[in-house]
Parts: sequence; C-alpha cells; structure tokens
Amino acid sequence: MARRSKQPKKAAPPPKPSRYTPPKPKTATHSALWVPATMFALLLSGVAVIIGNYLQLLPGGDAQNSYLFLGLGLMVAGFVLATQYR
Repeated sequence: MARRSKQPKKAAPPPKPSRYTPPKPKTATHSALWVPATMFALLLSGVAVIIGNYLQLLPGGDAQNSYLFLGLGLMVAGFVLATQYR
C-alpha cells in the first residue's frame, strides 16, 4: 500500500460580488464653498419670508400671496442648488 502525503486543502476563493461597480473617476471635483453657503441662505431666507408673511411682519400688513410665492421660489432655488452640491 502506497501512502499518500496529506496536503492541506486549498481554501476556496471568496465569492465575487454579482454587481459591477465602476471605479471613481480621478477627476472628481468638489463644489466651491459658495454653493452650500448660497443653498442654505436661500432655504433659510425662504422659510423666513414665509414665516414673516404669516406673522404679518412684512410690509403690507396682511398676509399676501406674493410673499408666499417669493418664499416658495427662494426655497425651490435652494433645492435646485442642492442638486449641484458635490
């Protein structure tokens, strides 16, 4: 009878992920400092205009739709600018 030498069994390689994830581009740029600063300024000023409208602190006395639309427009501009933040 021939004796076999015991060789350690090789471990199976770890399973590969099923999805392909592309590498990050080397030229990825970061946003300038004015982008988040302007974004937060627009969002906060929009909220301030809407609250000031309902508290009747703005010129004209009674709550007006034009101030409401101005505040909503400022907030929309802030959200649009938020999509450009990297």
